Amino acid sequence: MTLETGDDAPTVEARNQRDETVALDFAEPTVVYFYPRDDTPGCTVEAEQFDAEIESYRDADVAVYGVSTDDVASHEAFAEKYDLDFDLLADPDAEIADAFGVDTARGAAARTTFVLADGEVRAVYDGVDPDGHARDVLGDMLDDGLVALD
Repeated sequence: MTLETGDDAPTVEARNQRDETVALDFAEPTVVYFYPRDDTPGCTVEAEQFDAEIESYRDADVAVYGVSTDDVASHEAFAEKYDLDFDLLADPDAEIADAFGVDTARGAAARTTFVLADGEVRAVYDGVDPDGHARDVLGDMLDDGLVALD
């Protein structure tokens, strides 16, 4: 079952596209978005739009992580091809997806986004439309007073 608003955030660790271990504790405002596959049309739109907004997220002190069941090599190629400036976390065994309760029944993570802060889930977006999603999530975080732009 997918985590819901108010649930405790899981502690997760994964390898990014540079094959570095990234440990997340979600004390600070963080966006974790799950997507099905690297370099597919919708996933590329979503990644490019998060990348286009990354400076605004950073100005608001929000970390952004993309997660799919692809491996490190796939993430590396995807990040290089589109010059992505945020971490993509490899979850080939779906351990992170399972920790968040994200559906992987079709062999890939369902498109789901989580906003986390202070160790808990603050918002969940299920089945999102990738186009415009990055801007919408940041706008919601600003509107909710979770973050402010510097």
